[in-house]
Amino acid sequence: MIDVNQAVQLIAAQAASFGTETIDLSASLNRILKEDWIVDRDLPPFDRVTMDGIAIRYAAFEKGIRTFSTEGVAPAGAPQMTLQNDAGCLEVMTGAVMPLQADTVIRYEDLDLQDGMATVLIEDIARGQNIHVKGIDRKAGEVIVAANTRIGAPEIGIGSSIGKARVTVAALPKVMIISTGDELVEITRTPEPYQIRRSNEYRMRTTLQAQGIQADADHLPDDPAVIREKLAVYLDQYDALILSGGVSKGKFDFLPEALEELGVEKLFHQIQQRPGKPFWFGRYQGRCTIFALPGNPVSSFMCLQRYFVDWLNLCLGAKPTPRPMAILTRDVPFKPDLAYFPEVKLSYNDQGQILATPVIGNGSGDFSNLAEAEAFIELPRGKNVYQAGEVYPVYIYR
Repeated sequence: MIDVNQAVQLIAAQAASFGTETIDLSASLNRILKEDWIVDRDLPPFDRVTMDGIAIRYAAFEKGIRTFSTEGVAPAGAPQMTLQNDAGCLEVMTGAVMPLQADTVIRYEDLDLQDGMATVLIEDIARGQNIHVKGIDRKAGEVIVAANTRIGAPEIGIGSSIGKARVTVAALPKVMIISTGDELVEITRTPEPYQIRRSNEYRMRTTLQAQGIQADADHLPDDPAVIREKLAVYLDQYDALILSGGVSKGKFDFLPEALEELGVEKLFHQIQQRPGKPFWFGRYQGRCTIFALPGNPVSSFMCLQRYFVDWLNLCLGAKPTPRPMAILTRDVPFKPDLAYFPEVKLSYNDQGQILATPVIGNGSGDFSNLAEAEAFIELPRGKNVYQAGEVYPVYIYR
């Protein structure tokens, strides 16, 4: 049995790239960018009007001119116009190209505009106001989004603005989720008194969907021959297998033996933690990583959040982000010499700090308790009581 830190190190050592692929920008949300995005022209590409109003020459205002005759209208999307006279102005719309021979924009709100004459009503005017200057955001040739950035809505907007219709991203692993156990039935069936519906598969598939992975799924009976036969196929077809159930020490826990018989290298079995102690982890011929998780729903869900998601981000080369830390709101007694991952509800205090209130359920089989919380908090082994006010990392699953 190993501790959490050793498990993290062993799992991280098995991180490997799955290559890259080029996809439509519109399909790239939450993917990891694998190219630098270069600005193809200055941003903004021209001196851009930022307020509806009139464009004037500031020197004319300095000379005392307060009423300007309008020479025309410059809308957004039209070619650049030219202001002809010191005492003239051009009406300009937000987004328009700033006219030549003009250098200042005065808002409509600060004008009296009648019969083609615009009278300025205020004295607080600054040269160059209400103009978004060409190239002030980025110059052509500069990197605007760096490789290994996770693509979100802001990046998709930027990509659109620089013409990135197709983008190169980290390829995702091909993943199979496998549940085991004769007590499990399809969710469409009415279980017998001795059966339960399969829920881990759906919970884990949803977690992977949030990471952009559309995982396949299968269910295996408690039959060693069938388990070996199916695993032999999946080990060659997938980059990662996520199994739930069958990894403890019961008479029907066939997975550890089957995996080792098929040549999977066991890197560890059992972690000093609760829930999720029976976790089995291994690697097959350098090409398939196996996360064999306990069957209890809270255990498998916690292990997926704590270990698989971090491994996936390492594989994809995602920029590391700081782990959120939260303050315990009450004492948590826990006597076993294990790391403890209780579920917590999150809130915020007046200082903007995250508060974690434990939501203690009825053990690792109490999946209903997951709906009452938003995260797991990691309480390291070595203490009997974790006190209110202490700060620990949280793994947010909502």
